[in-house]
Amino acid sequence: MTINGTSAMSERPAFAGAAARPVRVDWVDYAKGVCIVMVVMMHSVLGVEAAAGQTGFMHLFVMFAKPFRMPDFFLISGLFLSVVIDRDWRTYLDRKVVHFAYFYLLWVTIQFGFKAPSFAAETSWHHVGYLYLESFIEPFGTLWFIYLLPIFFVVTKLSRRIPPLAIWLVAAALETAHIATGWTVVDEFCARFVYFYSGYWAAAYVFALSDRARARPALALAGLALWALVNGGLVASDISEWPLVSLALGFAGACAIIVIGTLLARAHRLNFLRYCGEHSIVIYLAFFLPMAATRTLLLRSGLIGDIGTVSLIVTIAGVAGALAIWRLALALHANFLFERPDAFWIAPKKPEPALQAAE
Repeated sequence: MTINGTSAMSERPAFAGAAARPVRVDWVDYAKGVCIVMVVMMHSVLGVEAAAGQTGFMHLFVMFAKPFRMPDFFLISGLFLSVVIDRDWRTYLDRKVVHFAYFYLLWVTIQFGFKAPSFAAETSWHHVGYLYLESFIEPFGTLWFIYLLPIFFVVTKLSRRIPPLAIWLVAAALETAHIATGWTVVDEFCARFVYFYSGYWAAAYVFALSDRARARPALALAGLALWALVNGGLVASDISEWPLVSLALGFAGACAIIVIGTLLARAHRLNFLRYCGEHSIVIYLAFFLPMAATRTLLLRSGLIGDIGTVSLIVTIAGVAGALAIWRLALALHANFLFERPDAFWIAPKKPEPALQAAE
């Protein structure tokens, strides 16, 4: 893969071959699909187990994915940033801040609408109002990812004149420090920014990895097998969260997901994962409702005794239910739930670059 205008990672990245690539990059959608399914799985499994007071076989999958579940999502989110980072500030803020702010505001309100009665039962309606206002400082529930992304986008653009290696080293040090202030914004920024910035800075190298995996699938599969053994062994040994180990496993897992996405795209297998990746924002925003409803129904009915099976069903329901809500919203002309209305744009709409951003 040719790297236009840069011969070393110490320079600001130039994304190679942007105009030559298709509107959507097949393996990116597969990788995003794997990521979003793992996110739904984590919330589904841990929610079921907390409610039931016991664990099931799905817990093993959640623990295996813990070192890389969010690093790979953030790395992919930064992958196409070099294509758009030089836009004027108004356009950049519209696409990278207002876009996510709109969905956060909308869906935190929707989630509160469902959870407010239980909050009020535990405290008071006055306190519910306080909790709602607090959600704009402390990200609410599952929505912290789209709360944090705009911060990453702004910080990266503001720091363009700083040597990238210096930024990367600071970001890596923050992850290694395992900072825990209790404020999600600070803690997750310190833990995840290194992966987002790496996706931006090393985009050409990420695509080179994908190209090599596509060209040599047997070697790629062998590498995946070795990675799975090492990752699983370190998780089982309770070593995976040690300083530096967590950083290494985060990057190794992100690379593994890239390779998996590439091999699936090459073989044209598991197209439902590609579909999930294409609509990852839809699933991320809406999965909480079918997930919670299915969990409550199955646990209260007692129809299925095995907690692992319940967790698996709840995961499937979360993914499929979110897509069903999206399709229903389109049918009812409630597009505003998943598409930002014109009234909430602060910059003119223009054709997007040839590359599809991983958002």
